[in-house]
Amino acid sequence: MSEALPQRIVIVGAGHAGGEAAARLRGMGFAGDLTLIGEERHPPYQRPPLSKKYLSGELSLERLLLRPPELYAQESITLLLGERVIWIDRPVKRVRLSGGREIAYDALILASGAKPRRLPLPGSDKSGVFVLRTIDDVEAMRPLFHPGSRLCVIGAGYIGLEAAASARQLGLEVMVLESAARPLGRVTSPEVANFFLDLHTHHGVRFELGVHASAILGGTHVEGVQLADGSILPCDAVLIGVGVKPETDLAQQCGLAVEDGILTDGQCRTFDPRIYAIGDCARRPIPLLGRTARLESVHNAIEGAKIAAAAILDRPAPVLEAPWFWSDQYDAKLTIAGVLDGYDQLVLRGDPKDGAFAAFYFKDSVMLAVDAVNRPAEYLGSKQLLQRNESLAPDAIRDISQPFKAIMAQARVVPAKA
Repeated sequence: MSEALPQRIVIVGAGHAGGEAAARLRGMGFAGDLTLIGEERHPPYQRPPLSKKYLSGELSLERLLLRPPELYAQESITLLLGERVIWIDRPVKRVRLSGGREIAYDALILASGAKPRRLPLPGSDKSGVFVLRTIDDVEAMRPLFHPGSRLCVIGAGYIGLEAAASARQLGLEVMVLESAARPLGRVTSPEVANFFLDLHTHHGVRFELGVHASAILGGTHVEGVQLADGSILPCDAVLIGVGVKPETDLAQQCGLAVEDGILTDGQCRTFDPRIYAIGDCARRPIPLLGRTARLESVHNAIEGAKIAAAAILDRPAPVLEAPWFWSDQYDAKLTIAGVLDGYDQLVLRGDPKDGAFAAFYFKDSVMLAVDAVNRPAEYLGSKQLLQRNESLAPDAIRDISQPFKAIMAQARVVPAKA
């Protein structure tokens, strides 16, 4: 930055991205005023375990937190929890809280995250109808998560399936409703989707595919879900998991560019040079994809925090990783490297029937991504190759007689496009 380095940095959003940004700034030596503002009453924590080990009770609240709460005070990070920013005054560089307090900034990071999409269903305001995004959402659900309780999950994406797995492990009866022909239809291949469909069915989950919910029935509390064909599915709780949408209201109010996320450059900077956006709320260029994207992942939260902190403090840009994701369902650990959008060839390494396999996605014979189920070597190796812009021949991948490390030695650099 050509101007003087900031002395006052404000971070709006105390989720994974915001918490990581605060830690990175202090770790890089920023000694000025640092304020982290979050609407929740909890300090920054991990969200992925909410639908997995936290929901099932295997993970305590303390282990969910990104850092011990006392560290914020020790590092002179002002942590304002249960506070909502309602306005950004860009000309005077101030944010206004709902109670009227204003806080000045020299640099502002928007890490406002995303919020669950709601379905406009009659009866969706009844008790016993939930979304799953926060610690408080899980705590509200816990009283109904006991053996014999009947849970209806609307939406068969990762959140819905992870929650279904946790519920089954707790002894609930679970049914999953999905409007598409298979679960995970928007995020993976039919081969991988069918593996998870079979896995859940084996564990006793009932699926209703290609259906639409039309109403949630009951008195003050949910008693069932009615489908568009008039059939009724009795249940004691409903979890709506139909995706999220980025929190961009503040950005729009103050005139920043928004298009399915707050638009930024490669340094996570908006067109206002003093405002940055990171995490689920932001859309930035992803060099390894060759386009802009809004990624909902821990990887993106951490990477955005690194990029923004380095840019604000005029430090060298960090080395970027290939996008990575994961999902835990029963004893199946799915690890993902890259993004499969636009693939035209799929190569399986191993047999899904064995419960351990990897699906490699190619476009024009260039590897785009891998979905690895209980195959850590394939995941880690492919992630390295993607970061180095290298690819493998599909036929080599199929040869399971060779360890994947040996196959990696055959990788070739992907030529630059003209």
